[in-house]
Amino acid sequence: MNVRELMSSWETASHQENGEEKYQVSLPLRDASRIAALTGLYPGLNQNEIIAQLIGVALDEVERQMPYKQGKKVVSFDELGDPLYEDVGLTPKYLQLRHQFAQNHNQKKKSA
Repeated sequence: MNVRELMSSWETASHQENGEEKYQVSLPLRDASRIAALTGLYPGLNQNEIIAQLIGVALDEVERQMPYKQGKKVVSFDELGDPLYEDVGLTPKYLQLRHQFAQNHNQKKKSA
């Protein structure tokens, strides 16, 4: 989802509790004013929902923009038979850490 799609979804927003982890952040006054303005424009959403959804969209964009760094090892071949090389950049480590966090969170949830 991009920002335009997010804002479109806000126009028909319903309150949804998706949050599983709580974070407390301090925002610069300029950003706090922006959040307050968005809350005024979209009264069906509260500030926490807007912040959470904006962070989600930003993180999706970060994942899309992570650079691919070609390694030496061939891991597959494309439909034309050309080799596809392993990614030796930050993306594989990021995906591993993201998966590890999700697994740890699920284990905590099951034991609670």
